[in-house]
Amino acid sequence: MTFIGKTTERCACVNELRLVVTSWFYLLAAEVLVAVCSVCCASHKIFMDLNSASSIVLQVLTQATSQDTAVLKPAEEQLKQWETQPGFYSVLLNIFTNHALDVNVRWLAVLYFKNGIDRYWRRVAPHALSEEEKTTLRAGLIANFNEPVNQIATQISVLIAKVARVDCPRQWPELIPTLLESVKVQDDLRQHRALLTFYHVTKTLASKRLAADRKLFYDLASGIYSFACSLWNHHTDTFLQQACTGNEAAASNSLERTLLSLKVLRKLTVHGFVEPHRSVEVMGFLHALFERLKQFLECSRNIRTGNVCRDRLEKTIILFTKVLLDFLDQHPFSFTPLIQRSLEFAVSYVFTEAGEGVVFERFIVQCMNLIKMIVKNYAYKPSKYIEDSSPETLEAHKIKTAFFTYPTLMEICRRLVTHYFLLTEEELTMWEEDPEGFTVEETGGDSWKYSLRPCTEVLFIDIFHEYNQTLTPVLLEMVHSLQGTTNLEDTSAILIKDAVYNAVGLAAYELFDSVDFDQWFKNQLLAELQVSHNRYKPIRRRVIWLIGQWISVKFKSDLRPMLYEAIRNLLQDQDLVVRIETATTLKLTVDDFEFRTDQFLPYLESMFTLLFQLLQEVTECDTKMHVLHVLSCVNERVNVQIRPYVGCLVQYLPLLWKQSEEHNMLRCAILTTLIHLVQGLGAESKNLYPFLLPIIQLSTDVSQPPHVYLLEDGLELWLVTLENSPCLTPELLRIFQNMSALLELSSENLKNCFKIINAYVFLSSTEFLQTYAVDLCRSFCELLKDITTEGQVQALKVVENVLKVNPILGPQMFQPLLPSVFRGIIDGERYPMLMSTYLGVIGRVLLQNTSFFSLLLNQMACESGQELDQILGNMIEMWVDRMDNITQPERRKLSALALISLLPSLNSVIQDKFCGIIHVTLEGLYDVMTEDPETGTYKDCLLLSHFEEPKVTEDEEPPTEQDKRKKLLALKDPVHTVSLQQFVYEKLKAQQELLGEQGFHALMETVDTEVVAQLQEFLQGF
Repeated sequence: MTFIGKTTERCACVNELRLVVTSWFYLLAAEVLVAVCSVCCASHKIFMDLNSASSIVLQVLTQATSQDTAVLKPAEEQLKQWETQPGFYSVLLNIFTNHALDVNVRWLAVLYFKNGIDRYWRRVAPHALSEEEKTTLRAGLIANFNEPVNQIATQISVLIAKVARVDCPRQWPELIPTLLESVKVQDDLRQHRALLTFYHVTKTLASKRLAADRKLFYDLASGIYSFACSLWNHHTDTFLQQACTGNEAAASNSLERTLLSLKVLRKLTVHGFVEPHRSVEVMGFLHALFERLKQFLECSRNIRTGNVCRDRLEKTIILFTKVLLDFLDQHPFSFTPLIQRSLEFAVSYVFTEAGEGVVFERFIVQCMNLIKMIVKNYAYKPSKYIEDSSPETLEAHKIKTAFFTYPTLMEICRRLVTHYFLLTEEELTMWEEDPEGFTVEETGGDSWKYSLRPCTEVLFIDIFHEYNQTLTPVLLEMVHSLQGTTNLEDTSAILIKDAVYNAVGLAAYELFDSVDFDQWFKNQLLAELQVSHNRYKPIRRRVIWLIGQWISVKFKSDLRPMLYEAIRNLLQDQDLVVRIETATTLKLTVDDFEFRTDQFLPYLESMFTLLFQLLQEVTECDTKMHVLHVLSCVNERVNVQIRPYVGCLVQYLPLLWKQSEEHNMLRCAILTTLIHLVQGLGAESKNLYPFLLPIIQLSTDVSQPPHVYLLEDGLELWLVTLENSPCLTPELLRIFQNMSALLELSSENLKNCFKIINAYVFLSSTEFLQTYAVDLCRSFCELLKDITTEGQVQALKVVENVLKVNPILGPQMFQPLLPSVFRGIIDGERYPMLMSTYLGVIGRVLLQNTSFFSLLLNQMACESGQELDQILGNMIEMWVDRMDNITQPERRKLSALALISLLPSLNSVIQDKFCGIIHVTLEGLYDVMTEDPETGTYKDCLLLSHFEEPKVTEDEEPPTEQDKRKKLLALKDPVHTVSLQQFVYEKLKAQQELLGEQGFHALMETVDTEVVAQLQEFLQGF
C-alpha cells in the first residue's frame, strides 16, 4: 500500500485513478482494489466503476466476507487501515442502511462501525472522529428504524447505545425524544426497532456508575417513567386480548413489544431512583406486577408447547420475577411494602395447589430465590439488641415473622422434602443410562441459581437455619416415621426415605444437638448399607452421602473402623453411582480433622486397590478427576505408608496422561496426584523420572499452549520432585532451561520459581551453577528492576543461599549483581527487610570469601571514583546503623561474624569504626548466647555439632531429601559451626598481638566502658 507523501513506482492504472480521485480516502480505496485485483490487463487498464467511495468500500467488504484467505487477508488489512480515516464510518453507515445489499456485507459493516465506536468515538481517543462527522453519523443512525433483518437490527441498536453512553444527553439531546416518538408509530417494524433501541440505550445508560452519570440517569428515569409504564400496559393489554382471540402471529408481535418495554422498565425501576419507595408510579408498577403475573400464568394454561408464543411467554414471566429480585437486591428497604405480597405469591404458586398446571421449572426456581432472598436478607435481621436496629429493619422483620407461622413453615418444609426432594423419573432414568452424568448433575456448583434441585436444597438450608427451632421437630418426626429398612417393593417409600435423609444431611449443623448420630449410625444406617438389592441402591447411596455430611459435625472416632469397613464394601457395590458417592465420603473421612492413620492402615491396601479399579472403570473426564482427587487425598494423609500400594497407579498414570491430551483439567488432577505421590514416595520417586520429567517439562514450558492450565501445578510438582530427589540427574538439570522464560513472566508463580532455584542449589550447587549461573544472573539483574520490594527480598535470598552453599564459586557467578547490593547498603536502603537481605548477602561474601570482597571493594571504588577506604568506612557505618533492621538471630550472628572478621587490621578506617564493630558484636552475643544456670558459663545456642535423623511422630511428615541436605549444609555454615564467643575472643586477641598492649588498650578506650564490661562478661573463661 502506498500512502500520500511517499513516491514509488506504480502501474499506469493507478496513476490514472489518481487523476480521477481527488480525495485521499478515495485514493486509498482505489489502491487497495488494485492490490487485491486478480486480473490486470497487459495495457494496465482497469475497468472499474468509481462513482462513490461506498462502491469501493463495498467491494473490499465483500472480499472480507470471502472464505478464500488470499482474498480475505488483504481486504481485512485494508479495512484496518481505513479505520482511522475521516469519512470511513459515514461510508459504513451508507452501506449497512442499504437493504438491497448482501446481508453478510451489511453485517460486517455494522461490526466495523461498532468496533470503531469503542476505539475512536471519544474526543481524547487517538485518531478520534471529528465532531462534524459524529454529528452526521448520529443523525443518520436514528433517521429510520426500518432494518428488516433481526440480527442486524440488534447490532444497530447496540451500536446506538454505545454512542449514547458517550454522547447522551449533552451531545445527543434528540436521541430520547426521537425514540419516544418512534415507539408510538403504527408501523410494526419501525415501532419494534425503535423499542429495541430504546431498551439497549436504557440498559447502557443504567450501567454507568459515576455520580454525575447516575444523576443524569435519575433525571431521565423520572422524566420518561410514566411513558414507559403506559407503553408497557398498552402492549400487555394488547397481547392478552390477542391471546384470547387465538391470533398467534399478532399475539407474538405484541408479546415481543411487551417483553422489550418490560426490559426498559426493569432498568428504570432498579437503577433510576435513589429512593424508589417514594415514587407512587414505581410502587404502582411493582404492585401491578403481581396481577400481571397472575394474568400471564393463567394465559399460559391455554398456550401449550408448540405455540409460537410459548417460549416468549415464559421469558416474560421470568422477566417479571427478575424485576422483583433485582429490586429486592438493590433496594431492600424500598421492597419492604412488597414483602408480604411477594411471599404470599411465591409460596402459593410453589407450595400449594394454586400452581398446578401453570408453573414451570424456571419460574419455580425464581420464586424460590425470591423467598430465599427475603428469608436471608441481612437488612431484615434485627441486631442482637433490638434497640440498635433501624425502624426499617424492625418493620421488615415484623412482616416476615407474621408470615412465617408454624403451619406455613411446616407446609413449606414438608413440601420441599416430600415433593421437591424426590428423585424424578428423568433423574432415575439418567441414573440407569448415564450414571457418571448423574453424579456430575448432583454436584453442580452454583447451579442453585438456575436449576431446580440445587435451588430447593439451598432454600431448605436457609429456611431451616433461620427457623430451626420450629422446623427441627417437623423433620425429626419425618425421620422417626422411617425407622427400619423399607419394603423393597415400595418404590415410593424408598424415594421418600431418600428425600428425608437428604434433608437430615443438609441440616446436619442445625441438628447437632437434636440427633444422636452415632447411635443412629450403629442401630440403623449400617444395616441399611448392607441391603444389597438393586432397588435399594438409592438408600445405599443416600446413607453413605449422609454419613459424609455428618463426619465433620458429630461422629465418634471409635466408630471410624466400622465406617471404613462399610466404605470398603460399598466400593465393591454393583452400582457405579453408589461407588462414586462412596469415594466422595471416603475423601471427606480421611480429610477430616480427627482422621487417624493407625485406624485407617488396615484398610489402606484394599481401599487403594478399589479406588484404582474405580478410576479405570469410569470414562468421563470429570469423574476421573474426582476419583483422582480422592486418591490424592488418601495419599496425602497416609504419606510414606502409601509406598507399597502405588505400583498399579504408577503404571496407569502414563496411559491416563496420554488419553487426556485434550482435557487440561484432567491433566491438572493428574499433576495433583503426582505431587502427593512424589511426597509419599520420597527418594523412591526417582523411579518415576522417565514419566515424571517430561510432564514437568511440558507443564512449565511457556511456549506450549497447555501451560496456561498446567503451570501452577507443574511448578509445584517440579518443586516436590527436586525436594525429594536423592541426586541431580542430567534430565532433571535439563528442565531448568524453562526457568528463564518463567522469570520473565514475573507472575504470581515467581515465589515457586525461587523455591525451585533454591532446590537446585541445595541439590548440586556446583554442577547447577556451572551450567546455568550466567543466564540466571542475567535474569535476576533484569527481574530486580521490575518487581516489588518483597519480590526483591525473595530473589536475593536465593543469591544468599548460593553464597552460603558455594562461597567460592557463588560470588564469581553472581558478580554482576553484587555491586547494586553493595550500593543499596551504602545508600541506606529504606525498606528494613530489603536492607537486612543486602547485609546478609554482603555478610556472606565478607565472611566466607575475603579475597572476592576485596575485589568487590576495588570495583566499587573504581565505579564511584571514591577512595577504597572511604567506601569501606561508609559500608561499616551504615551496617552498624542499620543492625536493628535485621531480626533473624542467624542473620544477626552472621553480621557480627562478618564485621569482627575484619580484625586483625592496621587499617585506619577499620580502627576508626572499631567502636561500632564492637557494638554489633555485642548485640550478636546477646542474641545467640544462653547462660548455663549450673555453671554460669555462656553457650552459643546456634551451634550444631552433628547430624541427627529427627524422630518423626505419626502426625508429622518425614523429612524430605532436601531437609536432610539443608541439615548437612548447616553443619558447614559458619553461623552454625563457629562459636561467636570464641571467634570474637580470637579476633580481639589477634588485634591485641598486632597492635601491642598499649595500642590495643588505646583502641579499646574508644569503646564505651559499659559495653567493654558486658563484652568481658561474655568472654570470661577465655
